Amino acid sequence: MRAVLYLLAMLALVACSPAEKPDQGLQLAQLRGQWVVINYWATWCKPCIQEIPELNALDQLPQVTVLGVNYDGASGDELQQQRQKLGIAFATLDSDPARQLGVARPVVLPTSLVLDPQGQVHTTLVGPQTLETLEAATNQSPGD
Repeated sequence: MRAVLYLLAMLALVACSPAEKPDQGLQLAQLRGQWVVINYWATWCKPCIQEIPELNALDQLPQVTVLGVNYDGASGDELQQQRQKLGIAFATLDSDPARQLGVARPVVLPTSLVLDPQGQVHTTLVGPQTLETLEAATNQSPGD
């Protein structure tokens, strides 16, 4: 019985930790055909931290991928520690895609770039978002 309780406790802990999605070498072109939300965040940005659960929920929708960009350029172990501390379950990009997308690097956080299924910037959302505003920006019906 003790072993079963231990196993259940371990499963509960694993279920609560953010998923480590592979993001090495992720190319935006690989995501054509779906909506992509690129969110700029930083550990010192309280509104960024507040919207993380909303972005995690959006990333669970089948036709949407959320990608994070650490505004301060953290990488490696430091980035993984920040992601874990903030509960970020969506993948993070290794580099800022702003130049590749032909847009300026955001100066206000949080900022999210919404790419349509053709890979074009559809809209830019500035300030903290809710699941509802994110779904509206990605043409998702609530509960999709």
